Amino acid sequence: MNHSVDHSVDLDRRTKRPVNPTGDVNPTDDLCFRTAFELSAALARREVSAREVVTAHLERIERVNPTVNAIVTLVADQALEQAADADERMAAGQPVGPLHGLPVAHKDLHDTAGIRTTYGSPIFADHVPDRDHLVVQRLRDAGAITIGKTNVPELGLGSHTVNPVFGATRNPYDLSRSAGGSSGGAGAALACGMQPIADGSDTGGSLRNPASFNNVVGLRPSPGRVPSWPDKAQWGQLSVKGPMARTVADVTLALSVLAGPDPRDPRSLERPGSTFAWQLSDDIRGLRVAWSPDLGGAVPVAPEVRDALAPAVEVFSALGCEVEDACPDLSGADEVFLAQRAWQVELVYGALLDEHRHRMAPDVVWNIEQGRKLAGPDLGRAQTLHGALFHRVREFFERYDLLLLPVSQVAPFDIDLAYPTVVDGTPMETYLDWMRSAYLISVTGCPALSVPAGFTPQGLPVGLQLVGRHRQDWSLLKAGYAFEQATRVGERRPPVVSA
Repeated sequence: MNHSVDHSVDLDRRTKRPVNPTGDVNPTDDLCFRTAFELSAALARREVSAREVVTAHLERIERVNPTVNAIVTLVADQALEQAADADERMAAGQPVGPLHGLPVAHKDLHDTAGIRTTYGSPIFADHVPDRDHLVVQRLRDAGAITIGKTNVPELGLGSHTVNPVFGATRNPYDLSRSAGGSSGGAGAALACGMQPIADGSDTGGSLRNPASFNNVVGLRPSPGRVPSWPDKAQWGQLSVKGPMARTVADVTLALSVLAGPDPRDPRSLERPGSTFAWQLSDDIRGLRVAWSPDLGGAVPVAPEVRDALAPAVEVFSALGCEVEDACPDLSGADEVFLAQRAWQVELVYGALLDEHRHRMAPDVVWNIEQGRKLAGPDLGRAQTLHGALFHRVREFFERYDLLLLPVSQVAPFDIDLAYPTVVDGTPMETYLDWMRSAYLISVTGCPALSVPAGFTPQGLPVGLQLVGRHRQDWSLLKAGYAFEQATRVGERRPPVVSA
């Protein structure tokens, strides 16, 4: 597989970042907060070496990670060896990939050959896989250099990153707050400049929620856009793999590597990843945009989140879009999500419960037992509801090009809480309820993007969720890029990096 490409030609048009007339790297710039496109261009022009890029990120990790706890397994020596090898290949004129020399810490749910992968569980505290997950393999094939693993909740269950193996990941904008989850370690690492891109996964919001909480970008691609292997739920449509980064353009760059068919995943879409390597445009004039701050009253949303997102409507209007209040009919979406998720959790982790119940957190046990309560008619009803939901959403997107709503119903919450128990005066009965604004979108099958959109008065990040038409990931990314360029909210760095 040859990923050789020179990104330097389109760098300025794609990122809209000013450079000096010679295009040289300013030695006073912070390598750790350059975009992946900027780093890729500098590496391609040999203005900076892969070893220098990796070293800078390792130094940032050494300084900031003890406070934030985003990266839980570090392979610094291995990363430096890979960087040296990458520099030698570049010097020899050998083809290099689009992610050549870029450091990446992989989500601790994704297997990494020869590198500890714990899934945040004491059961797997010393587990070392003998093969890479497909998303890891594709990133490595594209030239990315593995520097470690990012923290997750126990077995990836939940949107608050804490587990008995490594503890909690802290929000870099307020260390007393949650970094979200389940890709919380990835989100915090991006916000702190520990890596320029990240991989993640999303069932009920696990790419979008930590992106919102950490002021970065997270894409839940269309099911099948990023193939998954190995995967026990091979035909499921609820869980997807996807990219995170600090900018929409960098998410698109990562998607161009991660996307594309694989014969081992029966869900994988045929469109090659290279089709996402085109230049993004910020011209979205004429789009018909629906705005729903609470999905038509279906979900409670904290006032500070509503207030932070209200200006988003004006931004899209200023960009030439037709914006109005509207939302699809999501009747039955709750039942569909809860049934499918419970079935999937039991399928993947049920055998562990029989042998290791005493080593599992109560919420993990509850998740698996919910799956065991399901009967055939329960799953059959969920399938019927799901089909009807699909067609209602399809008809909604015949009238609109884009749906806007909050990513999360709350701002980052107290790190010592298991989950928010009340949202805008409404009690949350389970630890899933406070993420309905994300998981109701999961069951639509539509791609969804979290983009930095604002801050609460306490300085906590709030993301805007953009939902696109079925399988229209590119159009969604284009809309997110236009909003990002108009607002630049994602450029606000967390206090912890300058402390």
